[in-house]
This record gives sequence, structure tokens and C-alpha cells, in this order.
Amino acid sequence: MPKMKTKSSVKKRFKITATGKVLAGPGNKRHNLRRRPQKMKRSNRGSQVLEHQDGLTVKQWAPYGLR
Repeated sequence: MPKMKTKSSVKKRFKITATGKVLAGPGNKRHNLRRRPQKMKRSNRGSQVLEHQDGLTVKQWAPYGLR
């Protein structure tokens, strides 16, 4: 049985914590920032924990985990 491949985009965009939660960078931070409220820009700093169901999808795309 051949090895399964990890999606390249998942390697670049997500991290899995020691407890199994999935961290992702928030969206809406790249361009047109003048249209976004200051509160939205502040709250989107750092990384955010994905919802459980979304985390399961990301883990399927990374069958052997992420570093």
C-alpha cells in the first residue's frame, strides 16, 4: 500500500497543537484593509482555533500530522 500524500496547502496554512486542535491564520487581512473596521483587524491578529468539524477535515488532508 503506498503512502498517502499530505496536501501542500495544508502544510503551509495550518498547525496542529499537542492536544489535537487545529490552528489557522485568520482571513480578511491581505488587501482592502481600509474598508475593514479597526476592531476586525485587531481581532484577526495571531492565529485562531478552528471549529471541531473543520479541524477534522484538515486532519484528513494531513494523514501523518504536521510539524
